[in-house]
Amino acid sequence: MTAPLGFLITQPPHGRSSGREGQDAILATSAMSENLRVFFFGDGVWQLLKQQQPKAIQCRDYIATFKLFDLYEIEQCYICAESLAERGLSLDDLIEMPATVMAMDVMQQKMTQCRHMVRF
Repeated sequence: MTAPLGFLITQPPHGRSSGREGQDAILATSAMSENLRVFFFGDGVWQLLKQQQPKAIQCRDYIATFKLFDLYEIEQCYICAESLAERGLSLDDLIEMPATVMAMDVMQQKMTQCRHMVRF
């Protein structure tokens, strides 16, 4: 099996298009490869925050689509524990999705196993 493709989500939702574009790229790539890894790091953990109201700022609500990753067979999703702690967040604050919270050093080790990394 070839090394996985990695997607690093580092930007907060809304205010710029990188979060939505990252999600679109992940979903499109999942149609061609089942070996993907998605990493939520830094401000990227805000992408997963519950009860966002993007319509209030006239943005598309794409956050709920993260919950559907398992339907797209995107099963290797990782959330940085330190990024959550630095922002005062816990798993209870995030949408329910197939993801594992892990220490930054373990997450970085998983990133080095990817053949390519794309950052959004």
